[in-house]
Amino acid sequence: MDKNHPMTQLARLGCLCAVLALSACASEQKAPATADVAVSRNAVENAVSAGAAELAPEEISAARDKMVRANQALAAKDYKLARELAVQAQADAKLAQSKARSAKASAASNQLNEDLRVLREEVDRANAGSTQMGTSQTGTTQQQ
Repeated sequence: MDKNHPMTQLARLGCLCAVLALSACASEQKAPATADVAVSRNAVENAVSAGAAELAPEEISAARDKMVRANQALAAKDYKLARELAVQAQADAKLAQSKARSAKASAASNQLNEDLRVLREEVDRANAGSTQMGTSQTGTTQQQ
């Protein structure tokens, strides 16, 4: 076929448009996937800062594992998988952070309850001591 034939030129134009459309789709997926991976990385870091490594080890481990896999998918240009894994990692990290905060709040509540118990015991002892003092003084006054 002739390279200048209108059908050949139309076919080339069609192929060029298809390639451009596919590359545009790929770059459209890359930006959100990259952003999702970055957001998930921050979520994991925030969870670790909240104490998730000690207080929610399973959840933070799952988040870290999914982050590694998301980065691998991003490097392999599998943007859909990278995005999915990043979103899952973010959810796991948020769960880990929530569990860590909940554990800290429970520990603080337990400590406060213990402090109140000790304080009540001290008040009860002080009241018992003053009641005994008052009774012994009343008995002394009555004997005179």
